[in-house]
Amino acid sequence: MTSTSASPGLARFNALEEHAAYAALHEACASVTWAKRLLAARPYATADDLCAASDAAMAELTTADLEEAMAGHPPIGRPKEGDPTSAREQAGMSGAGADLKAEMLELNLAYQDRFGHVFLICATGRTGEQMRDAVKERIGNSPEQEREIVRTELGKINRIRLARIVDEDV
Repeated sequence: MTSTSASPGLARFNALEEHAAYAALHEACASVTWAKRLLAARPYATADDLCAASDAAMAELTTADLEEAMAGHPPIGRPKEGDPTSAREQAGMSGAGADLKAEMLELNLAYQDRFGHVFLICATGRTGEQMRDAVKERIGNSPEQEREIVRTELGKINRIRLARIVDEDV
């Protein structure tokens, strides 16, 4: 997301009442700390400023904050029922065959057993095979390595979701 001036969507976001802006942010990322930090920094002059604030807030999240953010994400291959965002982001798994879906379920469970949380990846634009390969690669990481990878992946997801918030036509 690159812009040098406030788009109509960003102006609309800046003008939202606090509770509505918080709800939009919390829907983008389940971390209360992240949402409150972005809310407190309004108004944003540009979408880039909003993304920079998101990145800064993400960098400062505690382990508990990260866990809270991850809890808002369903396992890969099982998007939240009736959630168009979840379905859109995981579209790469929607056309996967039964074997790949079964393998992803197994890998998700193994990953969750190892790390205590869902496998989180910015799935937008990735195929089912790419997501499977990523979980296979990452399952050997240390918990510390994986926490920082998750932080980076959450940051990517948040940027995509923020772009949707400020680019949406109302």
